[in-house]
Amino acid sequence: MRKLVLAVLAMLAFTRTVSAETWPAHPITIVVPFAAGGPSDAMARILGEHMKQSLGEVLLIENVTGAGGSIGVGRAVRAAPDGYTVSFGHLGTHVANGAIYKLGYDLVTDLEPVVLLPSNPMIIVSKNAVPAKSLKELLAWLKSRPEPPTAGTAGAGSGSHIAGLYFENVSGIKLQYVPYRGTGPALNDLVAGQIDIIVDQTSNSINQVRGGNIRAYAVTDSKRVPNAPEVPTVDEAGLPGFHMTLWSGLWVPKGTPKEIVAKLNAAAVAAMADPAVQKQLENLGLQMPPKDQLTPEALGAWQKAEIAKWWPMIKAANVKVD
Repeated sequence: MRKLVLAVLAMLAFTRTVSAETWPAHPITIVVPFAAGGPSDAMARILGEHMKQSLGEVLLIENVTGAGGSIGVGRAVRAAPDGYTVSFGHLGTHVANGAIYKLGYDLVTDLEPVVLLPSNPMIIVSKNAVPAKSLKELLAWLKSRPEPPTAGTAGAGSGSHIAGLYFENVSGIKLQYVPYRGTGPALNDLVAGQIDIIVDQTSNSINQVRGGNIRAYAVTDSKRVPNAPEVPTVDEAGLPGFHMTLWSGLWVPKGTPKEIVAKLNAAAVAAMADPAVQKQLENLGLQMPPKDQLTPEALGAWQKAEIAKWWPMIKAANVKVD
């Protein structure tokens, strides 16, 4: 019996080695936990298009929406750990959701980190019907409302929701959140004048700002965004200290062979090093991560540090999921 068990284990180990060596043999799915057309979807498609050059297989984008991205992440967690399902996410989906939802999985122990991706500061934007022309005027207008102003989000725990909570803490202004399946649909309603504001990812809103369809007041960083230098920082505009950068990353299910994780990491790093890809991402207001932060270990450490930073604030806000 002992020989049989050893033989089976040896066979499994051999199969695992071969699968890692020959991977990928068919298309890879990147699960984006938000709607098509949003900032996460755009970044995943840009990177995936280049990564196929390194991997030799197409990377398909699967948009799995709902519950602030937690449904999409769960889809990836439950997938086979064979490298063919990759979880795309960010501060909201892979940090904040653990403090808000009963997930049925652990964001740290049930996923293997692959690589830290480009990030961007948030940007405070409003519908054009808002009369304020500066951030100070916007704050005064929001405070004057008889009812809380409406703020679009991609759901409880999303980056736009966390940014809204942080905005409330810093400004003292209460917001009425309107959840969507992604900030793409939320932005559409902002342009249509159905909601008042979004504290949005710069990459999602910047083209609508440039087109004159919405109004921008400030970016949530200590320095201006290179591709939108006309938009002041929150420090310049009158809300000092309201700094928030929404970072993104790639993960795979726990147990994925390290050789496959390494190949995915190398493909993503090569994509981010390509000048054409960098130009596309920078045009969206995205900032490349430091080169020394591009290892799986660096993403894992960063995720844990962000959990320690944000969970206390989220839990103190007593966020409820309807």
